[in-house]
Amino acid sequence: MNDDQLFQRLSREREVLTISQLNARARSLLEEVFPQIWVEGELSNLARPSSGHLYFTLKDAKAQVRCALFRQHAQRVRMDLRDGLQVRARGRVSLYEGRGDYQLILDSLEPAGDGALRQAFEALKAQLQAEGLFAAERKRPLPSHPRRIGVITSPSGAAIRDIISVFGRRAPYIELVIVPTAVQGREAAPQIVRAIERAERAGFDALIVARGGGSLEDLWPFNEEIVARALAACQTPTVSAVGHETDFSISDFVADARAPTPSAAAELLSPDGQAMLRQFQLYQRQLQQRLHERLARDHLRLDSLRRRLRHPGERLAQQAQRLDDLELRLRRAHKQFLAHQQQRLERLGARLQLQHPGRQLGLLSQQLEHLRQRLPRAMQQSLQQRRQRFSSLAQTLHLVSPLATLGRGYSILLDDQGQAIRSAAQTRAGQHLKARLHDGQLDLRVEAPTPHTLSLLD
Repeated sequence: MNDDQLFQRLSREREVLTISQLNARARSLLEEVFPQIWVEGELSNLARPSSGHLYFTLKDAKAQVRCALFRQHAQRVRMDLRDGLQVRARGRVSLYEGRGDYQLILDSLEPAGDGALRQAFEALKAQLQAEGLFAAERKRPLPSHPRRIGVITSPSGAAIRDIISVFGRRAPYIELVIVPTAVQGREAAPQIVRAIERAERAGFDALIVARGGGSLEDLWPFNEEIVARALAACQTPTVSAVGHETDFSISDFVADARAPTPSAAAELLSPDGQAMLRQFQLYQRQLQQRLHERLARDHLRLDSLRRRLRHPGERLAQQAQRLDDLELRLRRAHKQFLAHQQQRLERLGARLQLQHPGRQLGLLSQQLEHLRQRLPRAMQQSLQQRRQRFSSLAQTLHLVSPLATLGRGYSILLDDQGQAIRSAAQTRAGQHLKARLHDGQLDLRVEAPTPHTLSLLD
């Protein structure tokens, strides 16, 4: 149901409402039609009760509206609120039923106009600083004697006139090339980026990015992120000269150097001719002084060399004397060498004589004769020892020999196989036996074997 249909229904039905019902329906209608809006205006009548809520009025040149910012949302506001501050607010349209006051219930509050730009400036500055784009170690040094400089600015602005004037006065030999671009407005930032890229390809010794003073909105293209990143990517040394001395832009922080004004940027890159002349004169005086000192040192060295220089004849005489001395030393060394070799030869001859084969044969002959004389005696002694041992063994053998037993009257019975008979059971009747005696043997025949064991007790 749209707003017209709602109001037509209320007027046809002639419904009588209480004030509370009217305010309640009005509140519902406002909150339904305006669920969330943004408004901008000047803050006034700011009240801060102990509850932590904020109450104030937003107004412009023709109207005003009451606003409420409750504590849970007021705690998130980081700016210093005061009467007269231009702010931008977000909230819903409502109605305070108790008094029938039309009001805005806000949930967000931020600075408007210059305040919003300042807030965006600080946010981008913090972001780029965190990325290291402001770091001193990444900044390139400016050339001390540039020959060709590109100036990125508006060709019709006051900044280029100031720069040309300073270079004409201080260093007219430096070539200036204007890289034209817009420096204000919505299209200025992309144009500045393209100008930086063109200047980078042109091969300048340095670049000046400049414009004159103005409001924060006027200088805002130099606070754009795309311009800052283009300056950071540029390999040519850059000088940022945007606004007046008190103005600071993001370009100032990213560029390799900042100049407070365009004229100061020109002075920064243009050597002072008078100062260069004074420096040249100083170098000239220093060079002359060094030349005088060098000549004085060379004269002293020449005198010293002249005193040390001798006639060639004297030098030859010294060399002849040295040659004679070397000849005498050579002769002495030769004689000493020969004597040493003679002594060594004699020592080797004596050692060779000691090792002569005839002498060795004589010694061996004497040793052989001595052994020949010892051999018969040794053989006789060995034979005598063996005879004595043989006799001893023979006596020992005789004591245990069966023949000795036979000599005492015993005999040995042998069967026809030559085996000794030890028992009568080994014989049979009619068996032929042999009896071996101490002297000879007998042939016997067994009549009848009688097994019987003799006892010593018998």
